[in-house]
Amino acid sequence: MFEQLDKVEQRFLRVEEALSDPELLGDPKAYRELAKEHSEMAPAVEAYRRYRKMKEEIGQNEGLLKSERDPEMRELIREEISSLNEGLESVEEELKLMLAPKDPNDEKNVILEIRAGTGGDEAALFAADLFRMYSRYAEERHWKVEVLDSHPTGIGGFKEIVGAVNGKGAYSRLKYESGVHRVQRVPATESQGRIHTSAVTVAVLPEAEEVDVFIDPNDLRVDVFRSSGPGGQSVNTTDSAVRITHLPTGLVVTCQDEKSQHKNKAKAMKVLRARLMDQMQREQEARIARDRKTQVGTGDRSERIRTYNFPQNRITDHRINLTLYKLELVLSGVLDELLDSVAAHFQAEALKGV
Repeated sequence: MFEQLDKVEQRFLRVEEALSDPELLGDPKAYRELAKEHSEMAPAVEAYRRYRKMKEEIGQNEGLLKSERDPEMRELIREEISSLNEGLESVEEELKLMLAPKDPNDEKNVILEIRAGTGGDEAALFAADLFRMYSRYAEERHWKVEVLDSHPTGIGGFKEIVGAVNGKGAYSRLKYESGVHRVQRVPATESQGRIHTSAVTVAVLPEAEEVDVFIDPNDLRVDVFRSSGPGGQSVNTTDSAVRITHLPTGLVVTCQDEKSQHKNKAKAMKVLRARLMDQMQREQEARIARDRKTQVGTGDRSERIRTYNFPQNRITDHRINLTLYKLELVLSGVLDELLDSVAAHFQAEALKGV
């Protein structure tokens, strides 16, 4: 790690020197690129310099401890060394995080797909609960949530709901939510008071730009039809709903929430691009995984990641063995404690290779 940090600092000094060259001002694009690189390296270089200074101070204090005879002074020096060592560990963890491989999708917007699984109407109701939970969390962070497609049930649930979450770092915060979410509660229709178990599948995809995924128009079949399900004026009266089939992969995306066929097609293409990019990344990850002898969880959506137990007001994340007795608070959108714990776990796994 420290060899890597030495190289980063050497590069930082070269870039700093280049930025002071008056000739560079004549090339605004090159200047901007170097300035961006300089600002990205600065936190790691600053932390590395703090680390070295602490090491130096520890060495100096250890030297003083050897020569000091006064018991009180020796105790003060020991306390200083202990404090410096704690700070050193903290900075070392900070440096590891900075050197950990960055996910290029972290700053992207999100396509959020929630589907009811086993459990019928109860699963559909919980799908609505989860979408509401993520929407409230997004609102707290001043992100914008837009419904791209939905298949509501008659009692307030969703068989499926697809939304776009637009905001800085949305994917970095929500990416570990993909998986099977299990709910245990007494349905409103249950007269015997029995607890039912249902499941909902959540998929969090980074939104793909056109430059990320090339889609040949000849590979698409676009069908238009009348919207179905509950709705207001114009629903069921015009061919505004759009179904796009990507012929090479068989992926099908439907959008019918907008009255405009053009808007529905644009939304469907947004979802299709995200699904295609996700599929490509999963295929690449699968190839890498085949070469590994051991894996720390596959992150596959077939895995049950979390259980929401209403009678006990309990939420358990099975990947990190974390249990919180604040289910109502979490469902209201207060997710940071849970998301931070899960992110810390996966960051720790990534750091094993640093």
